Amino acid sequence: MSIVDKNRFKDGHYIGLPASHNDLFVKTRAELVRQIPNFIGNDLSMVDIGCGNGNTVVLLAKEFQNCTGVDIFPENKVAFEQTCSEQYLQNCQILLMNVEEEVPDQKFDRLICFEVIEHFKSEKTVRRFKHFLKPGGKIAITVPHKWWLLETHGAKLPLLPWNRVPFFSWLPRPLHERWANARIYTKKRIVRLLEDSGFEVKEAKLMTAPLDVMKDSSLKRFLKKYIFRGKITNNPFLATNVFVWAELKQ
Repeated sequence: MSIVDKNRFKDGHYIGLPASHNDLFVKTRAELVRQIPNFIGNDLSMVDIGCGNGNTVVLLAKEFQNCTGVDIFPENKVAFEQTCSEQYLQNCQILLMNVEEEVPDQKFDRLICFEVIEHFKSEKTVRRFKHFLKPGGKIAITVPHKWWLLETHGAKLPLLPWNRVPFFSWLPRPLHERWANARIYTKKRIVRLLEDSGFEVKEAKLMTAPLDVMKDSSLKRFLKKYIFRGKITNNPFLATNVFVWAELKQ
């Protein structure tokens, strides 16, 4: 169990804290999706695997014909429907299903999956994304980045009662995955996983830390101006996440 909050585990799944659609990091992901050539379209359907409270769907729903969230937790279904209702969205629905075991009844043009793959019991579950897509389908995913300075999901370690363990993610993979609450990825590893799962990767980017968890201060302004500039970085030590988009292989 997590030494941070044991309630963040349910049925063997680690439950991340839900973000708001107003969070800068969530908005950045939506912006990157919009930059993918021909990914957005009001004649297209989109599915969000591990949709949580719908924070990303509500930002993109008006740019698609319809959007479907998929999640395993009933409480997320309630939160998703409430979020969509508050935003007056009528083209959204949510399905409760276990992606690792079940196959959907319908297929979609586009698929997004943000901060979820690292929580699957097996990362090979990504192969099942093909069942959700029509021919020519495209996907956009994000995963936590290994070379970021902090372990964002915490670990089962003694004497360390905080979640963001410094440099823990830098451990060799066997040691990290023995104690960590979730897997973590290099750009090379996630690209290889998608390619082995039947996708042709078109682009992989490193997302820099938005620093939205920091209080406004002179230090934060300095960091934003001189170090954490922009939304994308080439410096692996400044990247919190990897953003990848790919197409279903024909």
